[in-house]
Amino acid sequence: DGSEKNAVVSNRKVIFKDYVFGFPKESDMVVTVDKNLKLKVASDSKDILVKNLYLSCDPYMRLLMTNRSSEIFGPYTPGTPITGFGVSKVIDSRNPEFKEGDLGSLKFIILIYPLSYYAGILGMPGLTAYGGFYEVCAPKKGEYVFVSAASGAVGQLVGQFAKLMGCYVVGSAGTQDKVELLKNKFGFDDAFNYKEEPDLNAALKRYFPEGIDIYFENVGGKMLDAVILNMRVHGRIAVCGMISQYNRDQPEGVHNLMSIVYKRVRIEGFAVFDYYPQYSKFLDFILPYIREGKVKYVEDIVEGLENGPAALIGLFSGCNVGKQVIVIAPQ
Repeated sequence: DGSEKNAVVSNRKVIFKDYVFGFPKESDMVVTVDKNLKLKVASDSKDILVKNLYLSCDPYMRLLMTNRSSEIFGPYTPGTPITGFGVSKVIDSRNPEFKEGDLGSLKFIILIYPLSYYAGILGMPGLTAYGGFYEVCAPKKGEYVFVSAASGAVGQLVGQFAKLMGCYVVGSAGTQDKVELLKNKFGFDDAFNYKEEPDLNAALKRYFPEGIDIYFENVGGKMLDAVILNMRVHGRIAVCGMISQYNRDQPEGVHNLMSIVYKRVRIEGFAVFDYYPQYSKFLDFILPYIREGKVKYVEDIVEGLENGPAALIGLFSGCNVGKQVIVIAPQ
């Protein structure tokens, strides 16, 4: 427990063993313990010491397990802890921007919502959904919107934002339970289980007989190929991620690209970092909707850092329902 100044504690870490090929396994990570750590930062530093309360499991973390850097991320270093987003409490600080007891700069709304929300709807995934949908997709009332991986941390919010705009929204997911969740809790107009569709092109024609104006892309591969055939003229595809490709050593090809020309479709990738300057504007937008129950949010919470590797791996077989969070200490 980090409440005692100068206390000596043990600290657990999830160490990344080595670069991963194919699907990641729990054995690619190991939980270790550092003993006899002092809960104090050196007085001549600008450091802060934090106690982690909640940690986030996100699909992009798989990309960091490969020895390829991108414009956005550098890869993890074998033999060092896995890094990611989370919610922490300041235990000790020599940094003027943080004082002991701070929970980031979130004090004014912290009392209303669970802290875990800052790893999800009020954090990186929420801002991703907001920037990707409103800025990249440029939605208009009455448009036809399709969201893949629709029950995940980002997809569940994009679908609800689209409904708030007055759009027709369909989502895809990988289990019947998730399909029901999309229709009954998140208010999608319809949803389907992509694993039960032998022909994705036919499935999309069934749900979008008029075609798709906006596709919020989370999966890539065969789904993207089918969507391109079903886009309407001047449609927009916002590329948030492509989880179906993260565990492949060779990416799948996309074959229907001429449809982009015929339909004058715009495909644009984006990264959440582009929208960090809009974070306070995003909070002003989302908080009233949560308060009024107009935006629902589902988390999948596991307890204990030792269960972190399994929770992270589970993202790639669809084990999570909603946003995957690890609780380390509830406060």
